[in-house]
Amino acid sequence: MSTLITVDLRDATPPFEQIRAQIASLIDVGQLANGSRLPTVRALASDLGVATGTVARAYKELEAAGLIESRRRLGTVVMHSSPAADGAADSPLEAMIDELIGEARAAGIKDDTLVSLLRGRLRASG
Repeated sequence: MSTLITVDLRDATPPFEQIRAQIASLIDVGQLANGSRLPTVRALASDLGVATGTVARAYKELEAAGLIESRRRLGTVVMHSSPAADGAADSPLEAMIDELIGEARAAGIKDDTLVSLLRGRLRASG
């Protein structure tokens, strides 16, 4: 799961917010289903090269939003289910994203560049 999350330290968005937003998006599109276990705070922080407090804050905000729950001995688990996670096929949005990724790779665009382009477009759209 940690391979699906990245932190761009050059981005003006605080690292905890980047982590929170990415995990929330993964839950929303069904990539993380209800009951899925998240990495420990220490493990994810180590994978991303950030402080444990950064991941802990992201998890705390996700928990306050009702998306995840931290349980003793069981760790942190997803507590929200999306239609995509409930057995539906890939959503139309996921299909469009897959197509975009395929076209970008065919054009020789690196993943980091594609992500930067998307972030720029998102900022420009308000």
